[in-house]
Amino acid sequence: MKTQFEIPGALVEKLHAAKHVVVLTGAGVSAESGVPTFREAQTGLWAQYDPQELATPQAFRRNPQLVWEWYAWRRELVSQAQPNPGHLALVELAKFVPQLTLITQNVDGLHQRAGSQNVVCLHGNIMETKCFDHDHPISHWPPTEAVPPTCPTCGSLLRPNVVWFGESLPMMALNTAVSAADSCDLFLAIGTSALVHPAASLPLRAVEHGATLVEINPQATPLTRWADFTLNGPAGVVLPALLKRLQA
Repeated sequence: MKTQFEIPGALVEKLHAAKHVVVLTGAGVSAESGVPTFREAQTGLWAQYDPQELATPQAFRRNPQLVWEWYAWRRELVSQAQPNPGHLALVELAKFVPQLTLITQNVDGLHQRAGSQNVVCLHGNIMETKCFDHDHPISHWPPTEAVPPTCPTCGSLLRPNVVWFGESLPMMALNTAVSAADSCDLFLAIGTSALVHPAASLPLRAVEHGATLVEINPQATPLTRWADFTLNGPAGVVLPALLKRLQA
């Protein structure tokens, strides 16, 4: 595949010299694996529903079965997807730098399936389950016909471990992400629209603390004007090319 970008030698030098690299990935990285974006998933039986009316605590209280079944359907879509060359390149990149912190806005778990370790999931993981009332993480529950099932620990309804509209991000994940952004010397923003906060503020925090900012995205974003290096292309093409230059 012919690429529409070049890997600047200065960027390769910066990466070789970096002690702590932070990577932030957004929906564009998952889209390359065929994972539909939040709104693209509204097809077939679900086309009549506004996702913002399903992904809230209020919607779950009103109709927990509907919300559970919608997420079960989305989990099925995610389970059919496979990590793409962008995911795999990030696993290899971690071997080239003393410290790499991978932060993702995606909930599909594809980074973990690709082999990335200690992924900071700002918006949760759709493949995980917790209880609605007390946030107990639950991996197994007794067989039941109830939809949704109930928590074997406290008896409340189970729900997907994702951040819904109106909910706060997981405090530990957010604190880890902020600390990493403040202390890194190079920040890669990959496939993110830079519109969803607080994730969108992380690259700017890094810039304020003197980090080199690299944006990898087919389109310009509000972040582009702040980037020291801009590589216009999909992550699945750009990241392997970047890795190849690092290995040269």
